[in-house]
Amino acid sequence: MEWSTLLVLVCPVMMIVMMFTMKGGHPHSSHNHRVAADSLQDQLVDVKADNERISKELQSLKK
Repeated sequence: MEWSTLLVLVCPVMMIVMMFTMKGGHPHSSHNHRVAADSLQDQLVDVKADNERISKELQSLKK
């Protein structure tokens, strides 16, 4: 095999290897998504509590 042919074959093979190694190289990304979802869930609970408090206050003002 010539060197030029070898170089042409090495480039795509290295790209494939890099894609597979980078794909598995981020195990913490799912943890970050879970933390973000938990944070959003906490914010939703707070907003619902505020909404309920304001609704009760509005009802008391109407009476």
